Amino acid sequence: MTQDVEPRTVVDGIDVVGSLSPSRAGDFMTCPLLYRFRTVDRLPEPSSPDAVRGTVVHKVLEDLFDLPAAHRTPEQAADLLHPAWESVLEADPAIAEMFGPEGPEIGAWLGSCRTSLEQYFRLEDPTRLEPAERELYVETLLESKLLLRGFVDRIDVAPTGEVRVVDYKTGKAPHPAFEAKALFQMKFYALVLWRTRGVVPTMLQLIYLGSGELLRYRPDEADLRATERKVEALWKAIRLAHETGDWRPRRSALCGWCAHQALCPEFGGTPPALPVLETEPVSPAGRS
Repeated sequence: MTQDVEPRTVVDGIDVVGSLSPSRAGDFMTCPLLYRFRTVDRLPEPSSPDAVRGTVVHKVLEDLFDLPAAHRTPEQAADLLHPAWESVLEADPAIAEMFGPEGPEIGAWLGSCRTSLEQYFRLEDPTRLEPAERELYVETLLESKLLLRGFVDRIDVAPTGEVRVVDYKTGKAPHPAFEAKALFQMKFYALVLWRTRGVVPTMLQLIYLGSGELLRYRPDEADLRATERKVEALWKAIRLAHETGDWRPRRSALCGWCAHQALCPEFGGTPPALPVLETEPVSPAGRS
Protein backbone atom coordinates (compact mmCIF):
# COMPACT_ATOMS: atom_id res chain seq x y z
CA MET A 1 0.00 0.00 0.00
CA THR A 2 1.31 3.42 -0.97
CA GLN A 3 0.55 6.74 0.60
CA ASP A 4 2.16 9.76 -1.01
CA VAL A 5 2.69 13.21 0.42
CA GLU A 6 3.51 16.44 -1.35
CA PRO A 7 7.23 16.75 -2.07
CA ARG A 8 9.21 19.35 -0.16
CA THR A 9 12.36 21.02 -1.44
CA VAL A 10 13.22 22.88 1.78
CA VAL A 11 13.50 21.30 5.23
CA ASP A 12 14.13 23.54 8.23
CA GLY A 13 15.48 26.22 5.92
CA ILE A 14 17.86 23.81 4.16
CA ASP A 15 17.57 23.17 0.43
CA VAL A 16 17.41 19.45 -0.25
CA VAL A 17 18.86 17.77 -3.33
CA GLY A 18 15.96 15.37 -3.55
CA SER A 19 13.64 13.05 -1.68
CA LEU A 20 13.41 9.29 -1.61
CA SER A 21 11.02 6.82 -0.03
CA PRO A 22 11.47 3.05 0.20
CA SER A 23 8.69 2.59 -2.36
CA ARG A 24 10.35 4.80 -4.97
CA ALA A 25 13.80 3.38 -4.20
CA GLY A 26 12.31 -0.07 -4.72
CA ASP A 27 10.83 1.06 -8.04
CA PHE A 28 14.22 2.17 -9.33
CA MET A 29 15.92 -1.04 -8.20
CA THR A 30 13.18 -3.07 -9.90
CA CYS A 31 13.15 -1.05 -13.13
CA PRO A 32 14.43 2.50 -13.79
CA LEU A 33 11.71 3.00 -16.40
CA LEU A 34 9.04 2.13 -13.83
CA TYR A 35 10.52 4.78 -11.53
CA ARG A 36 10.33 7.29 -14.39
CA PHE A 37 6.70 6.42 -15.20
CA ARG A 38 5.65 6.81 -11.57
CA THR A 39 7.81 9.72 -10.45
CA VAL A 40 8.71 11.80 -13.51
CA ASP A 41 5.74 11.20 -15.82
CA ARG A 42 3.36 10.54 -12.89
CA LEU A 43 1.28 8.22 -15.05
CA PRO A 44 -1.96 7.06 -13.45
CA GLU A 45 -2.24 3.43 -12.44
CA PRO A 46 -5.46 1.53 -11.89
CA SER A 47 -5.93 0.10 -8.46
CA SER A 48 -6.42 -3.63 -7.96
CA PRO A 49 -8.43 -5.82 -5.59
CA ASP A 50 -5.17 -6.96 -3.97
CA ALA A 51 -4.02 -3.37 -3.36
CA VAL A 52 -7.41 -2.35 -1.96
CA ARG A 53 -7.37 -5.41 0.32
CA GLY A 54 -4.09 -4.14 1.71
CA THR A 55 -5.56 -0.71 2.34
CA VAL A 56 -8.67 -2.09 4.06
CA VAL A 57 -6.79 -4.61 6.22
CA HIS A 58 -4.27 -1.94 7.27
CA LYS A 59 -7.21 0.28 8.25
CA VAL A 60 -8.78 -2.46 10.37
CA LEU A 61 -5.50 -3.20 12.16
CA GLU A 62 -4.97 0.49 12.84
CA ASP A 63 -8.51 0.85 14.24
CA LEU A 64 -8.15 -2.34 16.27
CA PHE A 65 -5.47 -0.74 18.43
CA ASP A 66 -7.81 2.16 19.21
CA LEU A 67 -9.83 -0.30 21.28
CA PRO A 68 -9.04 -1.30 24.86
CA ALA A 69 -6.69 -4.27 24.91
CA ALA A 70 -9.31 -6.78 26.08
CA HIS A 71 -11.55 -5.87 23.11
CA ARG A 72 -8.93 -6.58 20.43
CA THR A 73 -10.47 -9.87 19.37
CA PRO A 74 -11.04 -11.61 16.03
CA GLU A 75 -14.74 -10.85 16.39
CA GLN A 76 -14.08 -7.12 16.85
CA ALA A 77 -11.74 -7.12 13.87
CA ALA A 78 -14.49 -8.71 11.76
CA ASP A 79 -16.91 -6.02 12.97
CA LEU A 80 -14.44 -3.32 11.92
CA LEU A 81 -14.10 -4.70 8.38
CA HIS A 82 -17.24 -3.20 6.83
CA PRO A 83 -16.69 0.29 8.31
CA ALA A 84 -13.09 0.20 7.04
CA TRP A 85 -14.27 -0.83 3.57
CA GLU A 86 -16.91 1.91 3.54
CA SER A 87 -14.30 4.48 4.61
CA VAL A 88 -11.96 3.46 1.77
CA LEU A 89 -14.84 3.45 -0.71
CA GLU A 90 -16.00 6.90 0.42
CA ALA A 91 -12.49 8.27 -0.16
CA ASP A 92 -12.37 6.77 -3.68
CA PRO A 93 -15.81 5.72 -5.04
CA ALA A 94 -14.22 4.58 -8.32
CA ILE A 95 -12.85 1.54 -6.45
CA ALA A 96 -16.32 -0.03 -6.65
CA GLU A 97 -15.91 -0.35 -10.43
CA MET A 98 -13.31 -3.11 -10.11
CA PHE A 99 -15.88 -5.45 -8.58
CA GLY A 100 -18.77 -7.03 -10.41
CA PRO A 101 -19.17 -8.88 -13.74
CA GLU A 102 -15.54 -8.45 -14.85
CA GLY A 103 -13.93 -8.51 -11.42
CA PRO A 104 -14.16 -10.41 -8.15
CA GLU A 105 -17.50 -10.71 -6.41
CA ILE A 106 -17.55 -8.28 -3.49
CA GLY A 107 -18.73 -10.85 -0.94
CA ALA A 108 -15.91 -13.26 -1.79
CA TRP A 109 -13.41 -10.41 -1.78
CA LEU A 110 -14.52 -9.24 1.67
CA GLY A 111 -14.15 -12.87 2.73
CA SER A 112 -10.51 -12.74 1.64
CA CYS A 113 -10.06 -9.67 3.84
CA ARG A 114 -11.52 -11.59 6.77
CA THR A 115 -9.10 -14.44 6.06
CA SER A 116 -6.17 -12.01 6.23
CA LEU A 117 -7.42 -10.70 9.56
CA GLU A 118 -7.89 -14.21 10.95
CA GLN A 119 -4.32 -14.96 9.93
CA TYR A 120 -3.12 -11.92 11.86
CA PHE A 121 -4.47 -13.33 15.13
CA ARG A 122 -2.54 -16.55 14.53
CA LEU A 123 0.69 -14.54 14.38
CA GLU A 124 0.22 -11.94 17.13
CA ASP A 125 -1.89 -11.39 20.23
CA PRO A 126 -2.89 -7.70 20.07
CA THR A 127 -4.29 -7.85 23.61
CA ARG A 128 -0.68 -8.02 24.83
CA LEU A 129 0.60 -5.11 22.72
CA GLU A 130 0.50 -1.35 23.23
CA PRO A 131 2.16 0.19 20.15
CA ALA A 132 4.10 3.39 20.73
CA GLU A 133 3.30 4.65 17.22
CA ARG A 134 1.01 3.67 14.36
CA GLU A 135 0.93 4.91 10.76
CA LEU A 136 3.87 7.14 11.64
CA TYR A 137 5.36 9.53 9.07
CA VAL A 138 9.14 9.69 9.47
CA GLU A 139 11.83 11.68 7.68
CA THR A 140 15.48 12.55 8.03
CA LEU A 141 17.91 14.69 6.05
CA LEU A 142 21.25 13.04 5.30
CA GLU A 143 24.51 15.00 5.20
CA SER A 144 24.28 14.89 1.41
CA LYS A 145 20.98 16.86 1.74
CA LEU A 146 18.98 13.88 0.49
CA LEU A 147 15.66 13.64 2.32
CA LEU A 148 14.55 10.13 3.31
CA ARG A 149 10.94 9.64 4.33
CA GLY A 150 8.06 7.24 4.52
CA PHE A 151 5.27 5.79 6.64
CA VAL A 152 5.83 3.08 9.26
CA ASP A 153 2.89 0.81 10.07
CA ARG A 154 3.79 0.32 13.73
CA ILE A 155 6.54 0.95 16.25
CA ASP A 156 6.65 -1.00 19.53
CA VAL A 157 8.83 0.15 22.41
CA ALA A 158 9.53 -2.26 25.26
CA PRO A 159 9.67 -1.01 28.88
CA THR A 160 13.41 -1.64 28.69
CA GLY A 161 13.73 0.63 25.65
CA GLU A 162 14.09 -1.89 22.81
CA VAL A 163 12.43 -0.72 19.59
CA ARG A 164 10.61 -2.98 17.15
CA VAL A 165 9.56 -1.75 13.69
CA VAL A 166 6.56 -3.65 12.28
CA ASP A 167 5.09 -3.71 8.78
CA TYR A 168 1.98 -5.60 7.64
CA LYS A 169 1.88 -7.30 4.25
CA THR A 170 -1.29 -8.91 2.91
CA GLY A 171 0.71 -10.95 0.38
CA LYS A 172 2.84 -14.04 0.88
CA ALA A 173 6.34 -14.12 2.34
CA PRO A 174 9.09 -14.01 -0.30
CA HIS A 175 11.32 -16.93 -1.18
CA PRO A 176 14.46 -16.85 0.99
CA ALA A 177 16.45 -15.73 -2.07
CA PHE A 178 14.40 -12.51 -2.16
CA GLU A 179 14.28 -11.76 1.57
CA ALA A 180 17.03 -9.13 1.29
CA LYS A 181 14.90 -7.10 -1.09
CA ALA A 182 11.94 -7.31 1.30
CA LEU A 183 14.10 -6.24 4.23
CA PHE A 184 15.48 -3.20 2.39
CA GLN A 185 12.28 -1.29 3.15
CA MET A 186 12.60 -2.11 6.84
CA LYS A 187 16.29 -1.18 6.97
CA PHE A 188 15.37 2.10 5.26
CA TYR A 189 12.89 2.86 8.07
CA ALA A 190 15.43 1.75 10.67
CA LEU A 191 18.00 4.13 9.17
CA VAL A 192 15.57 7.05 9.38
CA LEU A 193 14.67 6.22 12.98
CA TRP A 194 18.34 5.84 13.93
CA ARG A 195 19.20 9.20 12.39
CA THR A 196 16.28 10.95 14.10
CA ARG A 197 16.24 9.20 17.48
CA GLY A 198 19.81 7.99 17.88
CA VAL A 199 18.65 4.44 18.60
CA VAL A 200 19.15 1.41 16.35
CA PRO A 201 15.88 -0.60 16.34
CA THR A 202 16.33 -3.96 18.01
CA MET A 203 13.98 -5.84 15.68
CA LEU A 204 12.55 -5.41 12.19
CA GLN A 205 9.43 -7.51 11.67
CA LEU A 206 7.41 -8.15 8.52
CA ILE A 207 4.03 -9.81 9.07
CA TYR A 208 2.88 -11.70 5.96
CA LEU A 209 -0.85 -12.30 6.25
CA GLY A 210 -1.08 -14.10 2.91
CA SER A 211 1.06 -17.02 4.06
CA GLY A 212 0.94 -16.64 7.84
CA GLU A 213 4.66 -16.06 8.27
CA LEU A 214 6.89 -13.64 10.14
CA LEU A 215 10.17 -12.34 8.76
CA ARG A 216 12.38 -10.94 11.51
CA TYR A 217 15.78 -9.30 11.38
CA ARG A 218 18.03 -7.72 14.00
CA PRO A 219 19.98 -4.81 12.46
CA ASP A 220 23.11 -3.17 13.78
CA GLU A 221 24.92 0.08 13.02
CA ALA A 222 26.96 -1.57 10.27
CA ASP A 223 23.73 -2.66 8.54
CA LEU A 224 22.30 0.83 8.67
CA ARG A 225 25.50 2.50 7.48
CA ALA A 226 25.51 0.06 4.54
CA THR A 227 21.86 0.92 3.86
CA GLU A 228 22.73 4.62 3.85
CA ARG A 229 25.52 4.01 1.33
CA LYS A 230 23.11 2.02 -0.84
CA VAL A 231 20.50 4.78 -0.72
CA GLU A 232 23.10 7.40 -1.65
CA ALA A 233 24.27 5.25 -4.57
CA LEU A 234 20.69 4.81 -5.73
CA TRP A 235 20.14 8.56 -5.65
CA LYS A 236 23.29 9.15 -7.72
CA ALA A 237 22.00 6.68 -10.30
CA ILE A 238 18.60 8.40 -10.31
CA ARG A 239 20.22 11.82 -10.80
CA LEU A 240 22.29 10.45 -13.67
CA ALA A 241 19.15 9.10 -15.31
CA HIS A 242 17.53 12.54 -14.94
CA GLU A 243 20.56 14.21 -16.51
CA THR A 244 20.92 11.79 -19.43
CA GLY A 245 17.26 10.86 -19.96
CA ASP A 246 18.37 7.21 -19.94
CA TRP A 247 15.63 5.34 -18.10
CA ARG A 248 16.29 1.77 -19.15
CA PRO A 249 13.67 -0.91 -18.58
CA ARG A 250 14.69 -3.98 -16.62
CA ARG A 251 12.70 -7.03 -17.59
CA SER A 252 11.81 -9.45 -14.79
CA ALA A 253 9.05 -11.69 -13.50
CA LEU A 254 7.47 -8.57 -11.98
CA CYS A 255 6.68 -7.19 -15.46
CA GLY A 256 3.47 -9.20 -15.42
CA TRP A 257 2.17 -6.92 -12.66
CA CYS A 258 3.15 -3.65 -14.36
CA ALA A 259 0.40 -1.30 -15.52
CA HIS A 260 2.63 0.28 -18.18
CA GLN A 261 3.54 -2.62 -20.46
CA ALA A 262 1.94 -0.87 -23.45
CA LEU A 263 4.53 1.94 -23.10
CA CYS A 264 7.52 -0.29 -22.40
CA PRO A 265 10.11 -1.03 -25.14
CA GLU A 266 10.52 -4.53 -23.70
CA PHE A 267 6.97 -5.22 -24.89
CA GLY A 268 7.05 -3.25 -28.14
CA GLY A 269 5.84 0.04 -26.65
CA THR A 270 7.21 3.57 -26.79
CA PRO A 271 7.48 5.72 -23.65
CA PRO A 272 5.95 9.20 -23.85
CA ALA A 273 8.23 12.18 -24.41
CA LEU A 274 9.90 13.27 -21.21
CA PRO A 275 8.12 16.23 -19.62
CA VAL A 276 9.93 19.56 -19.69
CA LEU A 277 10.84 20.43 -16.12
CA GLU A 278 12.24 23.66 -14.81
CA THR A 279 13.79 21.82 -11.87
CA GLU A 280 14.65 18.23 -11.19
CA PRO A 281 11.60 16.47 -9.75
CA VAL A 282 11.67 15.43 -6.14
CA SER A 283 10.54 11.89 -5.53
CA PRO A 284 7.42 11.68 -3.34
CA ALA A 285 7.34 9.53 -0.25
CA GLY A 286 5.41 6.35 -0.30
CA ARG A 287 4.08 3.41 1.77
CA SER A 288 4.14 -0.36 0.80
